[in-house]
Amino acid sequence: MKPWLSSVNKFYRLRKKLARRRQTKLSPPLILSAGFAGLILLGTLLLKLPFATEQSITWLESLFTAASAVTVTGLVVVDTGATFSGFGISVITLLIQAGGLGFMTFAVLAALSLRGHLGIRQQMLASEDMQETSLMSIKRTALAVVLLALLAEGIAVIAMTLYWLTDKGLTAAFLEAIFYAVSAFNSAGFVLSPNGLVDYQQQRFITLLISVLFVIGGLGFSVINNIYEQRRWYRLSVYTKAIIIATIAINIIAMTVLWLLEMNNPATLAGMPWYDQAINAWFQATTPRSAGFNTLDTGAMTESSAVFTFLLMFIGGGSMSTAGGIKLGTFIILLVATYAFLRRRDEVTLFDRTIPQDLVMKALAVTVVYLGLIFCGIFALMILNNLPFIDIAFEVLSASATVGLSRGVTAEISDGSQLILVFLMYAGRLGPLTLGYFVATPKKRHVRYPKTDIQVG
Repeated sequence: MKPWLSSVNKFYRLRKKLARRRQTKLSPPLILSAGFAGLILLGTLLLKLPFATEQSITWLESLFTAASAVTVTGLVVVDTGATFSGFGISVITLLIQAGGLGFMTFAVLAALSLRGHLGIRQQMLASEDMQETSLMSIKRTALAVVLLALLAEGIAVIAMTLYWLTDKGLTAAFLEAIFYAVSAFNSAGFVLSPNGLVDYQQQRFITLLISVLFVIGGLGFSVINNIYEQRRWYRLSVYTKAIIIATIAINIIAMTVLWLLEMNNPATLAGMPWYDQAINAWFQATTPRSAGFNTLDTGAMTESSAVFTFLLMFIGGGSMSTAGGIKLGTFIILLVATYAFLRRRDEVTLFDRTIPQDLVMKALAVTVVYLGLIFCGIFALMILNNLPFIDIAFEVLSASATVGLSRGVTAEISDGSQLILVFLMYAGRLGPLTLGYFVATPKKRHVRYPKTDIQVG
């Protein structure tokens, strides 16, 4: 080989090596984590401005509110409607929208408008947040996310404005409708009343409309996009079919269980006619997997209902949705993998399709990381607060699943505990697996070892 050709080859090898090093410095989880952290910091600063509130709030209260809005959780330490001015409520609304649709969705659209296309690194970054497996679908998904959100929220705003027009007047009805439409579709659970939506528990139109909004948002944008594109059941993807069936089944089962548990509780459903009981049971059954709204006093619900709500919050909604939890797809994989093992099958299948082993391992990893997060949160809050276990556990699960339901202790816990909840909301929005990658970036091993047996069960 000629000397000059050898030098050129060395130069290109060195260039590739340096390029790989530059790329590994900022991994997608790190950039996504920094993006959401920056959004929370910006929201904290804006909400601390004097004209953002009607009464002075602390930096911790501002941070907690901003984190709850960006992570679309809905836990609050101050009365949102009474504490914040019109400007402050507008900031919260924008934070909810940005956090719900995803920080990277806006970044993708901005990059597309400036450059006309995405590079491989930008596509990988977007796919990390959107949980898309096809890099070519990132652009289409980003646009679909925004269009779907604007369409659903726009219809809801018009409907709620017309419904409230007589009682509230045009301006007040319109502004309140915008706030609740954004909060509902993004599964944030923020309300303008200290009683949540308890005041609306007999306004069936509002409760059903809000529940439809957060159920749609909790399905996941990829599911809705697949339904819109295919429009035939047999054409839908396996994932879409699984999410639809599981959502219907879980919602019906949850509604039935909570109705039976609360129908004789005088503090919740006992005093209502059966049709209002059914609507409010439906609302309380669907909200834990996605939103933080409540038409019943959560703290007055029976402890058995609270424990059942634990499971619903833990499961969460669909991937690439505004919901939290381990995600419904993860839960489905765990169920079918367990069924396959009990049936002594070599492969995990769903709708006559084989689920790859790496997806099963990913589901296990998400669940283990999420359980570890919950345990650490409960353990820390039990040390710092003298409160009943069920209230602490409910608060931790609600924060880590970005649900926002509370048994009324959020403002009562210590400042250190509120900071822990801020971290749990942040970690829950990023996703347990993304957080795990951020803490310890995995590297593939190129060495295989002999197999061994470990006793299990």
